[in-house]
This record gives sequence, structure tokens and C-alpha cells, in this order.
Amino acid sequence: MRMKFNQSSQLLLVTAASLLAAGLITACGTATTDFVYVASAKAAGTNNYGEIDVFEINSVSGFMRQIPASPFPSGGRNPVAEAVSSDYANLYVVNQDDNTIVQFMIGPDGKLYPQNTVNTPGIYPLAVTVNGTNLFVVDTYQPLSACSNADPCSGSVGVFPLLPATTGANPTPSGAPGTPVTNASIGASYWPLTLLSYTSSGNSSNCKTSASTDIITPTAVNVLKSGADLFVTAYDATVTPNVGYVFGFTISSGGVLAPLNCGVPFAAGVHPSAIASDSSSTYVYVTDSIKGDVLGYQLASGLLTPLASSPFPAGNQPTSIVVDPAYPYAYVANSLDGNVTAYSISSGELTSIGTYAAGVQPVAIGIDPSTEHFVFTANFTPGGTSGTVSDFELSASAGTLVNTQHSPYTSNALPTAVAAVPHGNSTQ
Repeated sequence: MRMKFNQSSQLLLVTAASLLAAGLITACGTATTDFVYVASAKAAGTNNYGEIDVFEINSVSGFMRQIPASPFPSGGRNPVAEAVSSDYANLYVVNQDDNTIVQFMIGPDGKLYPQNTVNTPGIYPLAVTVNGTNLFVVDTYQPLSACSNADPCSGSVGVFPLLPATTGANPTPSGAPGTPVTNASIGASYWPLTLLSYTSSGNSSNCKTSASTDIITPTAVNVLKSGADLFVTAYDATVTPNVGYVFGFTISSGGVLAPLNCGVPFAAGVHPSAIASDSSSTYVYVTDSIKGDVLGYQLASGLLTPLASSPFPAGNQPTSIVVDPAYPYAYVANSLDGNVTAYSISSGELTSIGTYAAGVQPVAIGIDPSTEHFVFTANFTPGGTSGTVSDFELSASAGTLVNTQHSPYTSNALPTAVAAVPHGNSTQ
């Protein structure tokens, strides 16, 4: 039997169908919670640039897929580090072989638009971080004419102010790196990482120190959530076995750095590989890739004091660490084990929750900034024609991880870094 409809009924059906379609479109439009940017170091294209894969994360399932325009050229050779501006409007990519930092504007659809390229103050940049007004980059070597792989020297830190947007004939978007900040004590735009120790007549009160000629090799950088202090991990490459350190700096107006603890670094195991801090800017955590553990510190009055139970066991060759900004958990990527160790945090102390399989050789780890609900790793996968990205859903109540369906996901070869922004460049 065929049902008959009058014009009013037909209009109601059309309206209902339209509303349903609009609802489906709206649901699809908001299903993406974050965009994840994965730097891949394998050369591609006519310029032999690296590439940036852009994934979108589904807010319900955590499923990751590359956006249609992905990948994007990294703007230089061998991208090794990424950072996102505080307003989520810009991605900064460090290209090690070109000594450059490329600023990309992030579109609301996750696409990347290159804006500015600047040279780092030193040689072979390896790490980058951003606070509200400054970008901090760590170079393997100081910018001295004698420094090279054949004749290595100690590393250094450079600071770029992030400029506001300008209008006029040649407008520039906000977040462009400006002229590097000058270190007045040496009359140059970098702060050297020099191994200092107190002299026999000096201590942390009177700051009498002496310098060593040992070669200090930096590995990672972290700026506190408060924006007050900057920390750089490094190791003494002159001695065997190596000796690890954390160099601390206060950040003053204009991005000028002043060494903490009179410039004397804090002890940090054998070979520190990564560093992170909690959202209260009270605790700092450092992974040691040789000893396979995590060093925990409490920060007070400019000093890092080891926590009572530190170090905390990790896996083999931990290479990256992230602290959840919303929940009391930390996660460490263990490169040789191909897994992630999860920890709960109480008064700064870490307690292992469990270990979760990732891809082959995870080298970078991050948490989605929109919901703090998904953890992802970039898996280097050496020798392969492609890399992978693992994606986990975390339990807010327990801190445990579950691989999302189809994880790990394929990326371009040799991924080295991850960063993420909320969908639409604003928190949901």
C-alpha cells in the first residue's frame, strides 16, 4: 500500500531531512579534536626537504588519518624538532642541516602555510620550545668558526622574540621570529653551555666559579608553564662514561637569559635525552637514555633538588617524555623497547602504571591539547620505506593506555618529532 502525503507533510519531511543532514555535517565538522604534525627527516622533492605529515584525530574513536593536502614540505633539510605557539596559530619547524627555523601559519583546517625562515645563532639546531613571547632554540655547537663535526665544541641556546602582527604594504602575521636576543655578557646572540664548578673559595651564595674546557653536548630543552625558567639537558662528551647535566636559566623581560645556580649545572645521570615539567612549574623530569630511568626534581628558589625516590625506572633507551597538563600522569617513550611507560604522579613522585606497545623505535611523544585524552608517538622505524605514528586513548581516572583502532598509522619515512593543536586553533 502506498502512503499519500499532502504538501504540509512533504514540507515537514523535507525540513526534517534537511535538519538531519545539517546535524550530520555539523557532527562530521566537529569530529576532529586535534591536528597532529609529524616531522619526517627523509629527503623528498626537488629541494631534498623533509616533510610534515598532518593527521586529524577523531574525538570519539581517536582514529587518525592524514588530511587531504598532507604532507607539506618542511622548508629545509632534516627536520628534527617542532614547537607550537601558545595561541596554536603557528608551527615552528627546526631543520638541522640548514640551521633554520621555519614558521608555518596553521589554518583552521590544519593546513600549513610557510611564513618566515630564520637562521639559528649556532650550528646544527636540535631542540626548540616556545613560551608566550619567545622562541628558544638549542644548537649543537656555538657559532664559532672553529666549531664543526670534525672539531666539536660545546652547544648554546638562542632566543628569538615572537613579533606581533603588522599591517601596511607588507603585513606580517603574528608569531614571526624577530632578531635574536643579545647576551650582553659576551656581546653575541647566544648563551654558551659551559661546564662550571665552584672554586675552593666559592659556593652558591657568592658565585665564584671556574670554567672547564670539556665539550658539553645538549640534547633537549623545556620552558616552564609559568614562563619563568628554561632548562636544557646536556652531557659531557669529553669523559667516558658521559656525565649528564641540566642547565637552568631565568627568563627576564625581552627574553634575556640569566643562568640559575651561578651557571653551575645540576647533575643529571649519564646521558639525559629528554626533559619535561608539570603544569604547576614545580617538578622537572629528565630521561636518561643510558641508564634507562627518569630523574625527578623539585624546583624551588632556582634550584633543582632530586626527589626522594628518584630515579624512577623506565625502559631501554627512553628518548622522550611528556607530562599530562590536566591529569596527574607522565608518559615515556622507550626507543629500544618500542613501547610507552605510563606513570601516576603524586607530590612529584612517579609510580609506574604499566607499559604499552607502540611502533618500532618511538622517538617523540605528545598529548592532544584539546582534551588531553590521546597520547601519540612518532616511531622512527629505521631502514623502512615509511615510519609510523602510534595513537593511544588514555584513561583519565587511571592513566592507563589503549591503542586506538588501526594504530600504528603510516607516516613518511624517518619521523623525528610531533606537535599538535586543537581543531580550529582553539581549545574545545
